[in-house]
Amino acid sequence: MKRIPVALIVLRLIIGVIILLMSALHVRHFPDIAIPLFAIGLLSDIFDGIIARRLNVSTIFLRRLDSTVDQVFWCLIIASCFIQYPLFFHKYILQLCLLAGAEALIYAISYVRFGKEVATHAISSKLWTLILFATLVQLMATGESGILFQLCFYIGILTRLEIVLILFILREWTNDVPSVVHALRLRQGKEIRRNKLFNG
Repeated sequence: MKRIPVALIVLRLIIGVIILLMSALHVRHFPDIAIPLFAIGLLSDIFDGIIARRLNVSTIFLRRLDSTVDQVFWCLIIASCFIQYPLFFHKYILQLCLLAGAEALIYAISYVRFGKEVATHAISSKLWTLILFATLVQLMATGESGILFQLCFYIGILTRLEIVLILFILREWTNDVPSVVHALRLRQGKEIRRNKLFNG
């Protein structure tokens, strides 16, 4: 039972690789197969942490592993979409580069300040993940995403900025920091309440 969270993390990585290979091999009916697999990958991301907390095995190592695999998983999905729909990426190249740059920035700040990768798991980022999921599903299904992509872009930038603030506020590396308000409390040496379902 205690290995379930790790199994879900590994499953997510395997799903990402499968979707990328399907895209690279131009498998017929790619969206029909990739979208359900993508959904399973997202569900594994949601439930690995919940199950780990229920089983009392939510260690710092597990949270760091989860964060790292998350990044790899989403990169694999985005790479798959690029192979299938390169025109979309050319059309929104500037916004996509800004998003990628913002994501790289938070990792750079975290490594410079603490020598570790980001694992804040902020609540706003979880909400953005759902919007990103919907955007990529629309892209997989239709080859295009207009209004939804714009929403995804602006919310993505805002959530990256929140993480930057959290990283500068914290005095030491901390995982599972739900928001800037919680980061300020931690800086003041106060306890914070974390949601059992979302932040341990």
